[in-house]
Amino acid sequence: MPRKLFLIPLFLGLFLPGLVVAGLFDDSNQVIESLGAGEVNWSTNVIRGVGSGAPNQDAPNIAVARLGAERAAKLDAMRNILETVKGVRIDSQTTVVNFTTQSDVINSRIEGFVKGAMVVKTRYLSDGGVEVIIEVPITGGLADTVYGNIGGLGTLSVPKTGNPVYTGLIIDARGTDARPAMSPKIVDQDGKEVYGSAYVSRDFAIKQGIVGYAKDVNAARQNERVAANPIVVKGLKTTGAGSSDIVISNADAAGLRDASKNLSFLEQTRVIIVVD
Repeated sequence: MPRKLFLIPLFLGLFLPGLVVAGLFDDSNQVIESLGAGEVNWSTNVIRGVGSGAPNQDAPNIAVARLGAERAAKLDAMRNILETVKGVRIDSQTTVVNFTTQSDVINSRIEGFVKGAMVVKTRYLSDGGVEVIIEVPITGGLADTVYGNIGGLGTLSVPKTGNPVYTGLIIDARGTDARPAMSPKIVDQDGKEVYGSAYVSRDFAIKQGIVGYAKDVNAARQNERVAANPIVVKGLKTTGAGSSDIVISNADAAGLRDASKNLSFLEQTRVIIVVD
């Protein structure tokens, strides 16, 4: 292949990531946040990153050049998704990067977790360049690392008396500019916590996260996370620097604290927050 043909993918390799960041996820009904050179799908608990690679113009043949471009694209995607992971909000005050700068052990665990990212799409360009999209889950290893260091997980017990009336909780936070996070809090108008990491089972938190996110209340009602009979509560506003904690009325908070209704769905993280 003539040398000049390699200049085109090299140019694309420099500028392509910025062009393809938007739209890594296809479903407009899901809560998707662009973050750095990647995206976070808060509805499916998946983080995706994109990378591109250009073939080596000194490669002996096209096959070798293409293989090198694939490796370069994956390395680029790994770097990008690591930055995206570090930017994920844990709560209204903290992001993942805050943990990585505090502890070399945590930083190593996060980097090791990202190295396990799976390639979900590979695109071979006609000029020899390669683009890959990789993804990692928010749940599992990342959740275990994060929740293991925020403290207070599952320290409060939820009353379990009587028969369940509700099977889950939906917080309608549309119009409040709420921003998704791994460990948001629900508080009443007096600032007293109604739901958060202290109320949940560690096993459930690691498996499916402390909350789920949706963009539509009706879709949230159909989500198996909140099962057959969820209670819907209106979010009044957000609180905290990161706008991830939701304020609900004192009356709604009192209803959630009613032992005859509350039961175990909070412990099992059967909570969905609906955002714009």
